[in-house]
Amino acid sequence: GRNNVLSILMHCFAITCLITILWVLVGYSLVFSGDGLTIAGKSVIGQLSNFLLGDIKEATVSGTIPESIFVTFQLTFAIITPALIVGGFAERMRFSAMLLFSAFWLLLVYVPIAHWVWGGGWLSSLTIFGATGFMDFAGGAVVHITAGVAAIVAAVYLGSRRNYPDAPNLPHNVPLTVMGAGMLWVGWFGFNGGSALAANGDAAMALTVTHISAATAAFTWMVLEWILFRKPTVLGTVTGMVAGLGCITPASGYVGPGGALIIGLAAGIACFFATGLIKRRLFVDDSLDVFSVHGVGGFLGVLLTAIFGSAALGVFGGQEDLAIGPQFLVQLVGGISVVLWTGIVTWVILKIVDLMVGVRVSVEEEEEGLDLTSFNERGYTL
Repeated sequence: GRNNVLSILMHCFAITCLITILWVLVGYSLVFSGDGLTIAGKSVIGQLSNFLLGDIKEATVSGTIPESIFVTFQLTFAIITPALIVGGFAERMRFSAMLLFSAFWLLLVYVPIAHWVWGGGWLSSLTIFGATGFMDFAGGAVVHITAGVAAIVAAVYLGSRRNYPDAPNLPHNVPLTVMGAGMLWVGWFGFNGGSALAANGDAAMALTVTHISAATAAFTWMVLEWILFRKPTVLGTVTGMVAGLGCITPASGYVGPGGALIIGLAAGIACFFATGLIKRRLFVDDSLDVFSVHGVGGFLGVLLTAIFGSAALGVFGGQEDLAIGPQFLVQLVGGISVVLWTGIVTWVILKIVDLMVGVRVSVEEEEEGLDLTSFNERGYTL
């Protein structure tokens, strides 16, 4: 609500600063510097050899692009993932606890999983029945599954906001939400298109399918609300857009327009019903539906990548020469591994942070709102 608007903005702003510092110090190195720790021949984390980005100069390249821009591009993923989790514990976590949690979470959850998938780790070489390599073009598992699972673990660990679900927790400003959603939609083109790491047909198709999926999922969500609740909502429609974006993310560099349409449709339906289940049946106060939208959408997208990435599906076919069944198993094993690691380690981190500083604000602080009690400011002075 209006008494917590600054706290949410501050959490995201501070995460941007904190994660940047950690990424420069050790994060990038631990993801992308070869094999630091191997278990049974499988690489689970990188090395510290690129501490403070010491190996990177003006002329250093990563593939065909300057490595400095690759570092910064990857940093944006590392920032957005803990920032997404904020939506799961909105209005009830201490600022100090959030900073400690985000730091530990980056190093113990995001960094290892990013290494597994993108840094040459064990998932990138996972082979099942001849299909080799977990496919995650732009972060369906690395960003969306991890954020979604962490958010619901945090929501359950902290417990609901007071009076939930009896008191209506209405959004304080829906027009701002729509403006943010518009920026997110356009920004996502950079995430998914940019993951091609080149200005080429791969990037162009990734951008195109990203848009198709977002539009289809948003429209699907709108129609479902219209049918079931007699009226579509603005908030629901933009939530559907985010579901479509999260679901296409792992598939974006592999599928075609027809596949993107089906992925968007599937995302709209699956995430819509997941939201109803979590909120209205299980009464978990995942404030911004991070699990239902990002977690469910990301996992579904990871699985659908194996199907619609295949060039054998005619008008619904993608760009890849895939054995759909074996690749589906690789995607399933990868997705489940990411869910389990994220869920368990997130819970342990919350427990440790709780012992250190206490994760939840007091009842009085929550009633007054975190803008005043944490930052001594008001979002609105009128």
